[in-house]
Amino acid sequence: MRVPDQTQPTTMHECLPSDAVGRRVACDGERGTVRFVGTVPPTAGLWLGVEWDNPDRGKHDGSHEGVHYFTCRHPKGGSFVRPKKASFGVDYLTAIRRRYEMEVQQVLGEEIQISTRTVEMVGFEAITEKQKVENLTDVALRLCEVSSPGPANEIRNTTPHVLMLDLCGNLLCCWDDVMAVTEQMEELKELQLSHNRLRVPSNPTVRPRAFSCLRVLSLTNCALTWPQLLECAPMWPLLEELYASENDITELQKPNDVLQSLTVLDLSTNPLVDGTVLSIGELPRLENLNMSKTGLSTLRFDDAMPGKVYVGHHLEKKKRDLFFDWSVINELEKLQSLVRLSCRQNPLLSQERNPGTAMQLLIARVGRLEALNRWTVLPEDRRGAELDYCKMFGLEWLASGGHRDPQQNRPSAEFTAQHPRYQSLIQKYGAPEDSELKKQEPFALKNQLLSESSSLLLNSMIVQKVKGLLYRLLKIPGAELKLSYTSSKMEGKEIEIDNDLKPLQFYSIEDGDKVLVRWL
Repeated sequence: MRVPDQTQPTTMHECLPSDAVGRRVACDGERGTVRFVGTVPPTAGLWLGVEWDNPDRGKHDGSHEGVHYFTCRHPKGGSFVRPKKASFGVDYLTAIRRRYEMEVQQVLGEEIQISTRTVEMVGFEAITEKQKVENLTDVALRLCEVSSPGPANEIRNTTPHVLMLDLCGNLLCCWDDVMAVTEQMEELKELQLSHNRLRVPSNPTVRPRAFSCLRVLSLTNCALTWPQLLECAPMWPLLEELYASENDITELQKPNDVLQSLTVLDLSTNPLVDGTVLSIGELPRLENLNMSKTGLSTLRFDDAMPGKVYVGHHLEKKKRDLFFDWSVINELEKLQSLVRLSCRQNPLLSQERNPGTAMQLLIARVGRLEALNRWTVLPEDRRGAELDYCKMFGLEWLASGGHRDPQQNRPSAEFTAQHPRYQSLIQKYGAPEDSELKKQEPFALKNQLLSESSSLLLNSMIVQKVKGLLYRLLKIPGAELKLSYTSSKMEGKEIEIDNDLKPLQFYSIEDGDKVLVRWL
């Protein structure tokens, strides 16, 4: 594949800016970044090679008839457009005039007709006085094709009192342009920049006054990675709320010496990698962490000492975060400041026949929760949940080496790992009496169930996925689900299926064998 010479005369088309490559454009309601300017034989004239924010707008990967003109992140994310069809946007001041001054003038000069009489609009001067540009505190320029700051220092003279600025879905191409706008707004506290594509600055601290008062920043759907966010973070020394959903964040590295004032962090709808959440666990002021729709299936804080992990107050997990194992909930107990938890529609809670039982189990396992799924956990709710939890797992505790006599109370390490709060609850309430203990119910998973999908189960499914299937099909409780099986070839012997990561066929289960499911 040939690569063309991308060195093109900057004056080939009078409508094009000299720095067109890398600039942002709008065309037919879609936004993209110019990656190429030049001719595309055999056609005549100039073309712009555009990588679109929405890859569905594109047609190819930047290639045409065997020649690679530019590169796209998505194989169908690019296309060529004529310069006259693309808008390179307007500066901030032009957008302000269009958005506010023209609206005010139209209202003041408008005449309306009521019945057969024409009535002039009067009495609106006092209202529109508040809308005068120099008095604005909230500026909303969403989807206004803002691409540059405009003449030097004019923003400071035009909108000096802005507290909230909305520049979502515009044509700004780099953080330097954003800083050129915001450094002229000395009181700016909230900045909305979602649905933009911004190049990381070469020196994030070159303009220290650009975000000196910024507290809230929204960067939803900006194609950002976590390292890029950390590289930009020195620009926001006082930032308290960061909304970074729908980006390209996968692995989380520790935010050393940055983002230390964050209280709210939204990482929802990012393809997070299991095992990296602890990296942000040491943010000292973090109170609200949203990780919904990230696909996380496990959560581990293995190297966390008590009181060391500060992710707290509010943790949100939602549908598609496939938590099938209560051990994940046990890990949340290590979050010393966690008092609010949202996990609506999570499969873990749907495993119980009675949704109230699942809620009780969760409350009992996380000792500091004050609110669950926006429902306040009252003291009597917690007491009831913890007492029922002690009764529910009392027999298992005794079987593992637990004892009502504290001197003889030595439950196994396995039980303690599965129920890390159980010992403290026994100390708090005392051990349950024999009459209060709840026995496990065995359930025989007969061959008919296996035969319906035998090839799938026996040839490919690991035990953990089999358990997930059982939760959904049979609606059995999700607390400590245990599988075993009996075979006609080994009369009187029950074999435990004890490794969730092994495929079912590892245990040599055959037609006619009986799988037993036990739960509390």
